[in-house]
Amino acid sequence: MYIIGIYDVNKKRVGKIKKLFDRYMFWTQNSVFEGKLTKVQLRELRNKLDGIIDPEEDQVIFYQLGNQKWLNKTILGKQVDDDPPNFI
Repeated sequence: MYIIGIYDVNKKRVGKIKKLFDRYMFWTQNSVFEGKLTKVQLRELRNKLDGIIDPEEDQVIFYQLGNQKWLNKTILGKQVDDDPPNFI
């Protein structure tokens, strides 16, 4: 499935969160990542995030699409490579 992950976390945790997302998805802009993940990979990522974020002050949102072709995305300005490989 195709996932868009967005986070808003305390600056003390931004580095850890970004490094974790980098292992599963590709960066599109500040605090936003996209990528194709299996259900197992998404569950892994969520479990690891649970160990890092503070639910009282941080927020992570996942948008799940069954397939990337269902995403109608318009980009204004500088574009980032749309299909880099996922690394885990």
